Amino acid sequence: MTDKRLTAASPPYVSNSYTLAVEDTEFLLRDELRGIRFALEYEKAELALRGAGIRSTVIVFGSARIPSPEHAENMLKAAKGKEAVAKAKKRAALSPWYTEARKLGRIVSERGGALKPDGGIHDNVIATGGGPGIMEAANRGAQDAGAPSIGFNIRLPHEQEPNAYSTPNLTFLFHYFNMRKMHLVMRANALAVFPGGFGTMDEMFELLTLEQTKKSSLMPVVLVGRQYWTKVVNFKAIADYGMIDLDDLNLFDIVDTAEEAWTSMQQRGLIAHTEKGHGA
Repeated sequence: MTDKRLTAASPPYVSNSYTLAVEDTEFLLRDELRGIRFALEYEKAELALRGAGIRSTVIVFGSARIPSPEHAENMLKAAKGKEAVAKAKKRAALSPWYTEARKLGRIVSERGGALKPDGGIHDNVIATGGGPGIMEAANRGAQDAGAPSIGFNIRLPHEQEPNAYSTPNLTFLFHYFNMRKMHLVMRANALAVFPGGFGTMDEMFELLTLEQTKKSSLMPVVLVGRQYWTKVVNFKAIADYGMIDLDDLNLFDIVDTAEEAWTSMQQRGLIAHTEKGHGA
């Protein structure tokens, strides 16, 4: 015989209406709660960065498609057939930019003030979008120096995994692109942009627009990869057509190497928060 105690009706308060608001996912994901979710995305990263003593950053943008030298070598070895080999060679030819981004991550971290004792203030900490390619390279360079670095990841339809080199407790996931961009920019002392596609262009031009319109203070901006940038974007033509002022071309430098990028940042006013002021 069935035990009636096991088939008794559930109490009336098991509905979601009785669940605490902060524990009710269905409630928190309603359209009407978008403003609250937006504020939560801001506060979560903000409090974590404050708690870690991150006072300022150097942003590194660039393509997720640029392979490391190791990855490039593996692609070439695995390629079978004329078309696959040609594609692998084309990708592998991009890897020197990965190498320079890794060098820049290390240089900035060693010379900029990111290396501080636990509990200290960290300046010019490398911050990236947290993904593969150039982002991975810059985070990797910071790790090479033994410094913390930040990964501001974004949730995409095709999920992007965070790279293995951003500091775990400084690796964040955002739903809103605009909140992610805000966190990328709000502590930034400088920006380095490596070759990239739509996402890189979007981020670069948004920051240049903020500086052009005086909505943010001027910071050093350097584009790394002269051959790429002078071929892909004809900045002079934009000025010649009158779409920007000639003076706007002075908002950034174009260089080829990590050392040149660091020199440009310093010449444009980046303060290196180290004992010697310039690092080793």
